Amino acid sequence: MSILPHLIKPAFLGALVLTSLPAWTAPRLELTGAIDAAIENDPWLRQSVQMQDALLEEAVADGALPDPRMTIGAANLPTDTFDTGQEPMTQATIGFTQRIPRGNSRQLASAKKQEMAGVQPFRRENRRAQVMESVTHLWLEVWRSQQSIGLIEDNRTLFQQLEDVAEAGYASASMGSRQQDVIRASLELTRLEDRLTVLHLQQASNREALAEWIGPDQAKLAVSKDVPNELLRVFPLGWAETSAEALIRHPSIRATDQLIDAQSVDVDLARQAYKPEWSVSAQYGYRERAPNGQDRADLFSVGIGFDLPIFTGNRQDRKLNASVARLEAAKTERILQIRGLQAKARAAVARIERLDDRIELYEQTLLPQMEAQASAALTAYNNDDGDFAEAVRARIAELNTQVELIQMMAERAKNLASFRYLTSDTSDIPSFSLNRYQD
Repeated sequence: MSILPHLIKPAFLGALVLTSLPAWTAPRLELTGAIDAAIENDPWLRQSVQMQDALLEEAVADGALPDPRMTIGAANLPTDTFDTGQEPMTQATIGFTQRIPRGNSRQLASAKKQEMAGVQPFRRENRRAQVMESVTHLWLEVWRSQQSIGLIEDNRTLFQQLEDVAEAGYASASMGSRQQDVIRASLELTRLEDRLTVLHLQQASNREALAEWIGPDQAKLAVSKDVPNELLRVFPLGWAETSAEALIRHPSIRATDQLIDAQSVDVDLARQAYKPEWSVSAQYGYRERAPNGQDRADLFSVGIGFDLPIFTGNRQDRKLNASVARLEAAKTERILQIRGLQAKARAAVARIERLDDRIELYEQTLLPQMEAQASAALTAYNNDDGDFAEAVRARIAELNTQVELIQMMAERAKNLASFRYLTSDTSDIPSFSLNRYQD
């Protein structure tokens, strides 16, 4: 018995070729539909847009001058009588002060917020790729359990027939059947039921995890029987030897590049602390008439103030050194990110290549041998020339091999999905289209 009559391996390893489904067939959950739903319903993406809007608003605010300060008071009051007309210098004052920040600190503060806002589109792009990877993995786990359940349920009928044959032979004593053959057949049926229970448990767990992304209603649907060709594609040769420069277009790396630009603005901001901060002030003083009725002239004052950043050793110098150190740390983090992506991508390449070898071995050699062995053992038993236990073991071995092949196909597709995330936005690696969700 083959794993599936339509399982072939032409241009794509393990591709499933399916006949068209009848019009009345219940709707199935396609992988592309699940990815689209997960991305459209992801609240993180909306949060990122809101964060970007907030940073852009702050960029405008940080580039504006500080609000002027107004003071109202009374100056030069005589302390013996507090009579406002007693002394000629007594006056009611109103003044305004405008502070002018150091150097280009306003423009740089605004530029930093703009750079921080520029990080968000890359983070959203990276999030979409991560959602695609996560949903693909969950969908494939549901697919694996669904295919395995269907395969075992198909084979359960065969084991039920074997049990019936063993019972009939034992009852008639015509085939040399023994009581232990009947027990063995019943035992294997019980084991199949247990495997089905475990698979149903795994499927339910994966569906609940998938429901977090696409909602419980869609997660309850049976997944489509075919794996998309994008996840069954022959692996591009030679990628493992590609240098780290191939990964600099990954959205997470571009987000880090944007953060590095923001850190470089921080360095420029720290340099502005060596420049003085200016202020301009103006004050108007009103004086009442003298006790003899003589008019007194009102007074007006204007001035310019600035601080003297001359003791820089323990403040400005330290802050500048800290900003430079943070910038270098961000550059180091970028190097570590690229190395991590490259290592994970090469590990995925190695796993895919080994899985390709195993799938080819199973499809071309092992499964045909298992099928031939199972058929021969059953034929020998039917001809009263073989052992029932051997026939059952052969069928179980064939079933286990078929289930393992399904698991390997799912594992290969998962690794290719991970590889697609790790190499997101690299021009020579095909990937799912995200144009619909671009900003």
